[in-house]
Amino acid sequence: MAERVSVLYNKKPCYDIVFTQSFDELWPELVPFVCEEQKLCIITDSRVDTFYGDEVLGNLKGKTQKAVKYVFPEGEQHKTLDTVQDIYRFLIQEGFGRKDLLLALGGGVVGDVTGYVAATYQRGIDFVQLPTTLLSQADSSIGGKTGVDFDSYKNMVGAFKMPRLVYMNLAVLQTLEERQYFSGFAEIMKHGLIKDAAFYEWLIENMYEICEKDMTVLQEMLIRSCSIKKMVVEKDPTEQGERAILNFGHTIGHAIEKARNFELYHGECVALGAVAAAYISWKREMLSMEEYYEIRDMFVPFYLPISIDNIDPEEILRLTKSDKKMEAGHIKFVLLKKIGKAVLDSTVTDEEILTAINEIYFSEEDAHA
Repeated sequence: MAERVSVLYNKKPCYDIVFTQSFDELWPELVPFVCEEQKLCIITDSRVDTFYGDEVLGNLKGKTQKAVKYVFPEGEQHKTLDTVQDIYRFLIQEGFGRKDLLLALGGGVVGDVTGYVAATYQRGIDFVQLPTTLLSQADSSIGGKTGVDFDSYKNMVGAFKMPRLVYMNLAVLQTLEERQYFSGFAEIMKHGLIKDAAFYEWLIENMYEICEKDMTVLQEMLIRSCSIKKMVVEKDPTEQGERAILNFGHTIGHAIEKARNFELYHGECVALGAVAAAYISWKREMLSMEEYYEIRDMFVPFYLPISIDNIDPEEILRLTKSDKKMEAGHIKFVLLKKIGKAVLDSTVTDEEILTAINEIYFSEEDAHA
């Protein structure tokens, strides 16, 4: 039985997040805003296509004037303007206009690329999110942020574009490889830490079921996690203020991601950044020592890193300065006033950031100590 959460934009209904366990209900969910004269284009990557591309296309074939599929190579390295241009060319060749519909079938890269295409093709075309990773289901498919990387600067080019629908088939998580799955859990843990202490405790209590991918528990987890993000983005849809708390762990996390040439998954870097941010919060006496160590150690059962080698802490510090969240020369850092309560702070110093980076840095000297 599908469940749904409705997301508001400017206090009016904007789109639904549908939680289900197959693609069977996709077409009925599209019917309210799709007609027979429209063309549909599924945009996906080479990996997701092998699992679900033909199934989703088969569910839509014959329902409208045309249903086609565009597949680009998987990986963050293809989240670029070159890929966007290739999709533009395909849509032009297939005769797509602004009244047609795009469907983003994949993880965060596919969703971000498709959303940016939707925001810019013929000045705007509707799109639907069909997220297939835990990371995209919990985070990137919700809230209307789209974009691509530019010269390895993450999400430097983008636009806000709300989807018409977010359709989550939770059964796809069963085919997700383990490292990718647990990478997504970092964003879910983040939602509890920044906004809901009770949810954070629930995650700890249901640790075993989450690791075993118990579908009943996963559905409750995602509904609660998405409801937290929904609440934040409804108050601040274009990130003028409070929405920035969703960047907890991302400033240092993005710097690590870039320094390591994206060989680490996004959620793994967010976990490292979250540990560093919690460390600064502890040192500022916002968290107790016990709370800091509990936050740090709770990433471990979910196979997420809390330390990293092969980095230069000074380089990581320098890369944080290229973060697009800079404001008047200062980083808008997200700290924890307490578990379940995040705050924005523009007074975090280079020394504090460097000390936090060194806290998660596991050097060769440490290995031989």
